[in-house]
Amino acid sequence: MQKIYLTLLILCLTASYGFCEAINSYDRYGNRTGSYRTTSNGTTIQYDKSGNRVGTYKTISNGTITQYDKSGNRVGTFKTGSNGTTTQYDKSGNRVGTYKTGSNGVTTSYDKHGNKTGSFKKDSSGRITEYDKHGNRIRSYK
Repeated sequence: MQKIYLTLLILCLTASYGFCEAINSYDRYGNRTGSYRTTSNGTTIQYDKSGNRVGTYKTISNGTITQYDKSGNRVGTFKTGSNGTTTQYDKSGNRVGTYKTGSNGVTTSYDKHGNKTGSFKKDSSGRITEYDKHGNRIRSYK
């Protein structure tokens, strides 16, 4: 589930979709699994399905996003490149994944070895649909 939250966060912060003020995530059965809220200073706070704070994300001017756990400890970083690619790093600075948004509005995720792990697409109603590495629908979010 953490990978899903991270990918949604990347979609929000790097693709300019305009849906980042408040996001709720849902499983394939329509059950709410968590949410994100963006504060006026640009900090994004992640909550679990019960409303408990589980993480924080801060963006700095060069497009770097730093991720913190609920205690405020740095746990990762995201860096956005000029070609629509965002790279994810762990707290030690090791690359752990890459996300690329194509001209068709689909964001594809890759593991640290460059293998496709899934993709996401936002439709005209604002719903985000997640697909596995084979293109099978997994769940959607609104």
